Amino acid sequence: MISGLRGYLFAGENYFIQTYDSAKTENETILAELSSILADSSAQKQMLLKIRTINNQWLDDFSTPLIAAKNLADNSDSSLVSFNKLYREKLSSGSERYLNRQLQIFLREFINNEYTSRDLRTKILDDSVQNTRRISFYLTTLSVVVGSIIAIFLAYRISSRILLMVRMANEIARGNYEVHMKDSGQDELTNLARSLNNMAKVLKENFALLKRKNEELDQFAHIVSHDLKAPLRGIDNVVSWIEEDHGSEISPKVNDYLQIIKGRLARGENLIRGILSYARVGKEKQDVEYLDLNELIGEVTETLPIPQGFRIKILGKLPMFYTEKLPLLQIFTNLIGNAIKYNHKKDGEIKIYHREEPSHYEFFVEDDGPGISKNYHHKIFVIFQTLQERDSLESTGVGLAIVKKILDDRNQEIHLASEEGKGAIFSFTWPK
Repeated sequence: MISGLRGYLFAGENYFIQTYDSAKTENETILAELSSILADSSAQKQMLLKIRTINNQWLDDFSTPLIAAKNLADNSDSSLVSFNKLYREKLSSGSERYLNRQLQIFLREFINNEYTSRDLRTKILDDSVQNTRRISFYLTTLSVVVGSIIAIFLAYRISSRILLMVRMANEIARGNYEVHMKDSGQDELTNLARSLNNMAKVLKENFALLKRKNEELDQFAHIVSHDLKAPLRGIDNVVSWIEEDHGSEISPKVNDYLQIIKGRLARGENLIRGILSYARVGKEKQDVEYLDLNELIGEVTETLPIPQGFRIKILGKLPMFYTEKLPLLQIFTNLIGNAIKYNHKKDGEIKIYHREEPSHYEFFVEDDGPGISKNYHHKIFVIFQTLQERDSLESTGVGLAIVKKILDDRNQEIHLASEEGKGAIFSFTWPK
């Protein structure tokens, strides 16, 4: 305000008076704002009133009269003389400088009090922040400790319940379906425990039913085989008596019919034996022994009707290891027997070889027979399925089904690689 006032008094430019007016308006706004936020009883409010009083006195005694006189000075010489006289009087009295000094002193004191108050409040705030941090640290530590205790408790409770479920599942896997788990909670683990209890109950019922059905099937197979064998043997005896007693009287045509009957009887007995063999697969526990597969193949070839000129070759040396003998004997007997039976060559050849893997062996039985069309690959392992007419080649259709069942019981695989007219390669896996 002082700078704008002096600039205007010396130069008479409106720019300075605008600066003066702007500063005046701003000062009034600041004083009003400070006055509104200070308590009436505070020392700062009293000092602010002194500042406002001195400011108003300076305005009334100096700035306002001088500005008015300066505005009139350009109108006439007398007005200019009056302005100069007033200007000298105001400056020479020294009261203007005194008011300015007083204003500066009070403003400085006011500002210092504000800074002192600010420092005090900053210290209070810092103390409060420190206390807040301390309290926050204690509360955070307490929260972590309490949270950890709750987490450990929940983890222990959940893990103990899961462990009980795992033990229950292991008992079920071992065949104990009497197990039961008590869980009084109301969460997902409780639902899982109820499901396990229900599963154990259902498995118990189903396995009991399955066991009873298997026993009934075994009993049925033996009864049926016994009951079927008796009439078949009776029919065979009758045919033999007819041949013995009336052989000379029988015409060639009737004799052919009798031979057909005898063939059908032999087929029936073979089917019965095949059914019993198929039913017994996996029922009897086999002992593990040290087995030389080279000798096993020798036993198989000794029991099979191998045509003269037919060759069976073992490529390389087959492994020796501890395993079950009878299942492997059945597998190789059926695979080699089928390769001989269905080969259309008199001088056919069968190759037997193997490949070693980390956990199992893979054995191959390869022949140079007529091969099997890919359309029939899915049928050959089904019981009673044959690819040729039974009258042209006697077969029960049980051999490969037995092989498949033996391997399925041990979670092993069997594959066929063959095309019509290009022979066949049967390969199966066997655990070490």
